Amino acid sequence: MNGAETDEATMLPDPLEGDSRLPAYFGSSWSSVQHFHRMLADEGVLRGLVGPREVGRLWERHLLNSAAVVPFLPQTGRIVDLGSGAGLPGVVVAAMLPEAEVVLLEPMERRCVWLGEVVAELGLANATVTRARAEDVHGSLLADAITARAVAPLDRLYRWALPLLTSGGVLVALKGGRAADEVQTASKAGKRLGAGQASIHAAHTIDGVDETTVVRVVREAVRGVR
Repeated sequence: MNGAETDEATMLPDPLEGDSRLPAYFGSSWSSVQHFHRMLADEGVLRGLVGPREVGRLWERHLLNSAAVVPFLPQTGRIVDLGSGAGLPGVVVAAMLPEAEVVLLEPMERRCVWLGEVVAELGLANATVTRARAEDVHGSLLADAITARAVAPLDRLYRWALPLLTSGGVLVALKGGRAADEVQTASKAGKRLGAGQASIHAAHTIDGVDETTVVRVVREAVRGVR
């Protein structure tokens, strides 16, 4: 692909921009999510948190994709977004679940600076940013639910995430087409950490947008990491 073709690809408009179904879908969180979209399309690209070619598909591939986890999460309690990165899905979750406490857990300083600015700009009083790896907060941070998007294969994610969950807490991971293979590969690691049977869901947002694959697993018993 030559330079002109690359520029054209980066400038393609988002087909969902201005779609009246978006404010209807996001409801009371619409203003915050729309503002977050603008921040991602502008500063997010400049800071290297979002690729330029993603601007034309932020709604479908990132914001609606993130919102798809919300029906699988508790409405209250503490939710930790593991490896929050640009804030996907954590910022969207915080906007859509104002009664929950959302911790954006991220080890990279520049991403934490960005997340802090987003939280302040959107006025998300229920969200906080913590700079740490999951392993750093084992034993000191407990959650009722954990979200994760493009963080790691499920067997590794179990080792990082499950020790942060209370008994009965739920891990909700956004996954791709190999979700079933990952669930099978990770089953032994999950059992060692007290996980129940993982379930795979095709989460729908709005018509015409691809469904999001969500893996949900409950930590049924609290056991140590081995």
